[in-house]
Amino acid sequence: MNREEAARYIGVGTTKFDELVKDGRMPKGKRIDGRVVWDRYKLDASFTDLPDIPENLLESILAKAGRS
Repeated sequence: MNREEAARYIGVGTTKFDELVKDGRMPKGKRIDGRVVWDRYKLDASFTDLPDIPENLLESILAKAGRS
């Protein structure tokens, strides 16, 4: 899939997607005959590795205090 499709696939805009690729949270694309494409399976794996949002505020506060 191309850059726009990859960004849409993970639910972000292209600017945010570019940031995620640059900082290593998303994989770099592969060049095929002048086009850059992304592997859906690598996107899935990278997305799975992103941190989850805490379920509630108390959980977040306790985690920061080291009591989770």
